[in-house]
Amino acid sequence: MPKKNAEKKPKKEYVLTKKRSGRYAVVGKDRKPINGDAKVEILLKEGVIKKQVKKAKPAEAKPAEAKPE
Repeated sequence: MPKKNAEKKPKKEYVLTKKRSGRYAVVGKDRKPINGDAKVEILLKEGVIKKQVKKAKPAEAKPAEAKPE
């Protein structure tokens, strides 16, 4: 039996499921799929995916100029 004074956690507004392909599906309370930026934000918040940071390209070496003779 649950305690009378137990705090209730708010229910999430979405459900995460992992597909057989390895991808994740996010479905809202209204049973409609959540896509795009909203899906990415949810997956980042849940810790399912990590944000990738682009590496800065090293400065290209300037080609040696030919010496005029």
